[in-house]
Amino acid sequence: MAEQIKILFLSSEVVPFAKTGGLADVSGTLPVVLKGLGADIRLALPYYRIIREGGFKTDLLFNRLEVPFGREKLSANVFVTETEESIPVYLIEREDLYDRPNLYGNSMGDYYDNIERFTFFDHASLKIAEALGFRPDVIHCHDWQTGMVPALIKGPYSESSVLSGTSVLFTFHNLGHQGIFPVDKLYITGLSADKFFHMEGLEYWGNISLLKAGIVYSDAVTTVSPTYAREVQTGSYGMGMEGLLYKKRSILHGILNGVDYRLWDPATDMHLSANYSLSDMTGKGQCKDFLIQEMGILPSLRERPLIGIISRLEAQKGFDLLEEIIEDVIALNVGVVALGTGEVTVQKAFENAVKRYPGRISFHTGFNEPLAHRIMAGADIFLVPSRYEPCGLTQMYALRYGTVPIVRATGGLNDSIDRFEPRTGKGNGFKFIPYNSSAFFQVLCEAEEIFRDKKAWEKLMENGMKADFSWGQSARRYLEIYRSVMDV
Repeated sequence: MAEQIKILFLSSEVVPFAKTGGLADVSGTLPVVLKGLGADIRLALPYYRIIREGGFKTDLLFNRLEVPFGREKLSANVFVTETEESIPVYLIEREDLYDRPNLYGNSMGDYYDNIERFTFFDHASLKIAEALGFRPDVIHCHDWQTGMVPALIKGPYSESSVLSGTSVLFTFHNLGHQGIFPVDKLYITGLSADKFFHMEGLEYWGNISLLKAGIVYSDAVTTVSPTYAREVQTGSYGMGMEGLLYKKRSILHGILNGVDYRLWDPATDMHLSANYSLSDMTGKGQCKDFLIQEMGILPSLRERPLIGIISRLEAQKGFDLLEEIIEDVIALNVGVVALGTGEVTVQKAFENAVKRYPGRISFHTGFNEPLAHRIMAGADIFLVPSRYEPCGLTQMYALRYGTVPIVRATGGLNDSIDRFEPRTGKGNGFKFIPYNSSAFFQVLCEAEEIFRDKKAWEKLMENGMKADFSWGQSARRYLEIYRSVMDV
């Protein structure tokens, strides 16, 4: 039997404690599956206000733990809680850094001291491991907020009796978030300029990039889908990092994120007006009726395709394409229900469309988890027309709910959706390649045409509901990479 792997798992957000996006879902679910596969895994997380107010049971682990911070040391209280699966979660408390309304910023932008906040988190996480005598075989870091850890392991902690020789895996979930800060903040990190601030290190166009630090100093790098791993090595998707990622291609792996079917399953989903499954689809129609009523869609559209959208509203997500063709889409005699929040211009475009087409388009702004589930169940078609999409989870949720995805063939959307072929009955959705509104509209028309063929549409729904994107296979791939980097 293989020796148990010890993992320190570092992420700036973890479900159910703190969440702004898909990173939290991954960080909340992957450790559970890894533990089920025999790993000894521990998590660390800032003790944000939202966690304090969340009613989680915590115990004080360390009082006034000393943590390096620039040229001085600050103290932190460390609390410990557990997930439902008894995975330890270490919560790092400093009121001045983490007792804030949001995780990363507010309507004015990112918090001005985010490098201080996450430098402290990174150092504190390593100091907790030292204080516990917990020697991880691998530290698994996620996104720029933990990108400094691989450099710290190669630098200030290289002589640590607990952490020296520990391997590091770095995962980036979206290359668009690069953790860029001015060079005069370098002293805060505890990394020496001569050893770390250069073109082959964390220097990025005269600034610091903590994302680049994570990529450069880790023993292996992963991202969240095989297609995205290939795309980021090109100028179209690399966002200035393509040269570095091409250079690192031998240690760069794309692993598709998984779905937590405990939360996303129409047979058990408590947010739905009716449950259903592949063996009894009656509830799907009831969910559509309820959604039409809830969102104020014309009842006359009951037998027509109902299109669902659940998304952050930003340029990356492709809604400029929808805006260009919205008149033609409505002319197909369909309904559209949308849920999201984000960029003001995109939000206003949706609001204007609702005014132009009342009863045909309905838009709810903000984050509403129960409504997201009801849209997923009640819609017939789910749109993800992203300009780029590292992985995407909503298209996988849609498949399980018998809601047919229309996606652009990029990143994880390309890896998870196969074009439906009516002749063979194979495939689980629709996708288009060129990023333009005509290609998008063409595939929408194709979907609308197949919707009219009840037998073909039922086969399409069945294919999607049978698809398995659970975490098991992906977690085993992570274990393979952990073992490959141990003692390198």
